Amino acid sequence: MPSLFRSLGVLLVAIFTITGCGSSSSDGQSESSSPRGGGPGSSSTPSVEAVQAQYGSLPLEERMSGTVRAHNQVAIYPEINAPVVSIEAQTGEYVQEGEPLVRLKNDVYRERVRQAEASLRIAKADAQSARSNLNGLRARLKRTERLAEQDFQSKQELETLQSEVESAEAALERAKAQVAQAQATLDERQTDLRQTVVRAPISGYVGARNVEVGQRVDGSTRLYTMGDLDTVKVRVQVTDKMFGKVQEGQTARIYVPSKDTTLGGSITRMSPFLSDESYSAEAEIVVSNEDRVLSPGMFVEVDIAYGESQQATIIPLSAIYEDPTTGTRGVFVAPTLGTEVSVETPDSYSAEDPPPLTQPTPTTFREVNIIAEGRQTAGVRGIQPGDWVVTVGQNLLSAAGEERVDARVRPMPWSRLMALQRMQDTDLLYRILDRQQRIAKQRFGDADSATTDSTQSSATAPETAPMDSSSFSALSSNDR
Repeated sequence: MPSLFRSLGVLLVAIFTITGCGSSSSDGQSESSSPRGGGPGSSSTPSVEAVQAQYGSLPLEERMSGTVRAHNQVAIYPEINAPVVSIEAQTGEYVQEGEPLVRLKNDVYRERVRQAEASLRIAKADAQSARSNLNGLRARLKRTERLAEQDFQSKQELETLQSEVESAEAALERAKAQVAQAQATLDERQTDLRQTVVRAPISGYVGARNVEVGQRVDGSTRLYTMGDLDTVKVRVQVTDKMFGKVQEGQTARIYVPSKDTTLGGSITRMSPFLSDESYSAEAEIVVSNEDRVLSPGMFVEVDIAYGESQQATIIPLSAIYEDPTTGTRGVFVAPTLGTEVSVETPDSYSAEDPPPLTQPTPTTFREVNIIAEGRQTAGVRGIQPGDWVVTVGQNLLSAAGEERVDARVRPMPWSRLMALQRMQDTDLLYRILDRQQRIAKQRFGDADSATTDSTQSSATAPETAPMDSSSFSALSSNDR
């Protein structure tokens, strides 16, 4: 990240050359009264922004990519092979469970049902005939047994009749089985007939329609995708590096780039298994989506807070500066700010009434030991809580080539700085350059504004590389 700060040096110097002068003039301070220059070839006092270092534990976060799925999101497939005769639901409609979605041609299936019904009637008739035959044989057997006891019927005739009864019993059982088989066939044919109407398996919205009237569909043809959009699931792939650190119940922030908004949530489920192919596990976050901020299939960025670092001095990442000559990482501090030079610590920020610049105060570079880094803050050693650290304008201070440089400081609240660090880098860049153009028009008139216009055009050209938003944190407040 510090390398990104170095890459912005030229732009920062150009911006603060304008904003520093404008800010000094607006606060009633003569630029020529500064004892030391803030940049190469300039005798003006540079203007910078600073916040007070805090003390606490640094939230440990990891940014991961996630995909959005609707609650109970399912793909709808037909169960049979038939042409489509009508479509009952259109993309985006809400349907209740059981409502028809698509109707298929059912002539063949109705005929099969009639055939099955006829076969069932025949099987039942055969079973009834077998039952009657058995009842008659059983009656004859009883009479024959009584006559045989009185020696009026031969033993051979009795045995023959007993065999006939046993055969009739087997025939009845076979007839009953045929009835059951015919009934099962009828049930199957009736099920096929019912499946000519594809119905919604759940209540929800239909989308991704992939069917037309006249199209022949089968079990492999996806007709729709359905789901409940009031609640969505964000599925996050957790790498093997983070596996074991991410657990159920941990706080998660879901950033939606397309709508520039952030939603809160927590890890609902965490798979205990790593994939053999991707060496990652899946975590799931269930989020209320009544405002329809999230859409199924959307890619989002998820920040998962998996713990806290040890207690340390906390500063914004934008305050960390790497010396381009020595590679030393540190921060610029204003040691006399708040003691010898009065400063008002702001609780909030207003674009119409920003905090005023202080009188020129010494700033010096201090090397720090970075204990832990989050996405927007870092825990360091080498400075004390309460020290004022420069978050914007370090290039102007290092360009003077002196250990101590006087600068005018605009104190900023942490809330303002954190909000700006989350802003999209390109949006912030365009906003800064547009404001610089307006300042140039006011200061130099239309003749020089044409030059500013060309400068802005080149700066916003497609080939301009995107810049990290933390490198620009709080820049927009300096151009006043």
